[in-house]
Amino acid sequence: MTADPQGYKSKTFATWLAVAAGSLGLHRFYLHGFADRWGWLFVWPTLVGLYGVQRMRQLGGDDHLAWVLIPLLGLMVAIGMFSAIIYGLTPDERWNARFNPTGPQHRMSWATVIGVVIALVVGGGVLMATLAFSAQRYFEYQAEAKTVQTNSARPIQ
Repeated sequence: MTADPQGYKSKTFATWLAVAAGSLGLHRFYLHGFADRWGWLFVWPTLVGLYGVQRMRQLGGDDHLAWVLIPLLGLMVAIGMFSAIIYGLTPDERWNARFNPTGPQHRMSWATVIGVVIALVVGGGVLMATLAFSAQRYFEYQAEAKTVQTNSARPIQ
């Protein structure tokens, strides 16, 4: 599936759109239009993850549902950053053959490189934070379950 041959698609703009709102799939909509199914698959996990953040802020750190939902947001942000890296590092010839077969051709600029660097830093940080959050909550849950099990096995005096 290729983009509309009449419209120019900027690799730099697509990279920065993925950095700014990649978790919502806006870069997919820019490149493929609003009929893009993959773009719509970005929206729902991001909104569910944001709901998890809202629950954590309202109910505190003991909300188990928020523990499950928040990593979805982190993964979607990381996927958006990965998309920005892929777009920014795609060779101009390949980009133009796919998105600009006729008309003006895209040329790499420093803005694209800076977008890729920011995506790498943010994406790596978000992915590490998501993994750390998930692991911490998992081990806290395991310790809590073991404590409850130990306390219930003790005889009441």
